[in-house]
Amino acid sequence: MFQVTRRSAMKIAALAAAASSMGQAAFAAEPSILPSWVDGGAKARIIDFVSATTAEGGPDFVEPADRVAVFDNDGTLWGEQPMYVQLAFVLDRVKQQAPQHPEWQTTEPFKSVLTGDMAGVAASGERGLLELVAATHAGMSTEEFEKIVSDWMESARHPASGKPYTAHIFKPMVELIDYLKSNQFEVFIVSGGGVEFMRPWTKRVYGIPPENVVGSSIKTKYELRDGVPAIMRLPEIDFIDDGPGKPVGINKFIGRRPIAAFGNSDGDFEMLEWTTAGPGRRFGLIVHHDDAERENAYDRDSHFGRLARGLDEAPARDWTVVSIKDDWKLVYPE
Repeated sequence: MFQVTRRSAMKIAALAAAASSMGQAAFAAEPSILPSWVDGGAKARIIDFVSATTAEGGPDFVEPADRVAVFDNDGTLWGEQPMYVQLAFVLDRVKQQAPQHPEWQTTEPFKSVLTGDMAGVAASGERGLLELVAATHAGMSTEEFEKIVSDWMESARHPASGKPYTAHIFKPMVELIDYLKSNQFEVFIVSGGGVEFMRPWTKRVYGIPPENVVGSSIKTKYELRDGVPAIMRLPEIDFIDDGPGKPVGINKFIGRRPIAAFGNSDGDFEMLEWTTAGPGRRFGLIVHHDDAERENAYDRDSHFGRLARGLDEAPARDWTVVSIKDDWKLVYPE
């Protein structure tokens, strides 16, 4: 039987320490893994989770069919300040359609939109916003709406930068999507935004196909228009994919419980909670907007992307909180 002497044990320990050090150095120098992320705790936790769940024979191995990851969109994959992008779309649509609706000049919340009174729009509450969505998103076929969205995305510009809204996607998060996909994860967007507002461009911008997008929706119906079949959009809300609606939407439209969830606000809390409460190795991540210089700094008091409960409970739930200021080398694509 082989006997380990004190000297040989010390030598083995020294070799192991050297190998570990070399491995860490190789990891730190590896440019192809999440290159826009700072080599720190958040990046290390992501890589550790992916490595553990994809290592065959390991205790945390997950079969590729069960490697489901879900991402919120607004504030997680692209910017949401000074307002949600879809809200900017709604406001532009109201202004464009106003000549055909003279009654909007004296009817709220349309009057506030047309006079630029955003406080008045906000004061109309959820009901007012739903009225705006119903008026600007319905009365057309799904194909017509897709073209309207696509044309708007090509022409609309962010009010602060003057760049297309798609220039405000977060490069580190797109790298994370690609990293997961390269490790046989199936990636979905699960957003409070309109599903048919996102589907026309998510493949081009994020590499996520339309069938992997879950979002809020209005009701539709099938009908013949001059003998041609069409899916028509109705002025009625069908499903709100936000807060507790997100796990319901995942169950309804994806049919598999994710093992990883990524969000940025309390609207994502239940999605992260449900995902990380499942059996086996799980991962939850919150993007914290704390970089006023390169992006925006907001959390508890924001009208868009409010983050309070998630920030408070993340440590106890072992969720990773990503600091844009400290964990990202870059924010937007160069």
